[in-house]
Amino acid sequence: MNDKLSFRNIGIVSCGTLRLELNALREEGFLNAEGIFYTTPGLHEEPTQLETQLKRQVRKAKENSKKVIVVYGAKCFVDYDNPSRDIDVLLREEGPSIFRVSADDCVDMLADTKKREEIAGGQKVYWLTPGWLVHWKHIFRGWDAGKANETFPQNDKAILLDGIGFFEQYLQQRPEEVLEFSDWMKVAIESRTVSLDRLRKLLSEQVQSGI
Repeated sequence: MNDKLSFRNIGIVSCGTLRLELNALREEGFLNAEGIFYTTPGLHEEPTQLETQLKRQVRKAKENSKKVIVVYGAKCFVDYDNPSRDIDVLLREEGPSIFRVSADDCVDMLADTKKREEIAGGQKVYWLTPGWLVHWKHIFRGWDAGKANETFPQNDKAILLDGIGFFEQYLQQRPEEVLEFSDWMKVAIESRTVSLDRLRKLLSEQVQSGI
């Protein structure tokens, strides 16, 4: 690996929805981080719990790392008591040498707006990642049928952005899970293959941040 792209002495803190993708980058030798610390998937639905877990994991990452890269999007955290206190303010409260990837959310980390528009082809899409399919019962556990009906059926379909060859294997192994999620949303679930290049780029951009 090019030294300029080394993640040595860097800790990673990420939402658990991206565990599969980050593990893939680690296995291929790209992400040689000091450690990767995950929060529970879907905490954007519980901002107080998100703040608690995110700060705890950042502190753990800082114990053995000179720098921390946070794999969370700008839209993943809202402080309802103080809307001006966004996720970057939250991270600044934990001190220097903490940097966040430049993306809106986990979907945006796999495919940017232009790519998603290309994939959607003019249709209205509810976007998913593999982690959302695996953890959907936990992520949406507080939703009743009314909220689900207001959210999902307004879309033409749901598309899962697959950068790790996940969907077909999962569909073969656990077809009932895919069908149950699709029935609950009342929209069909499809997958589209993407590369992990955007995620690599977003992580790489932060390696030199603050240096």
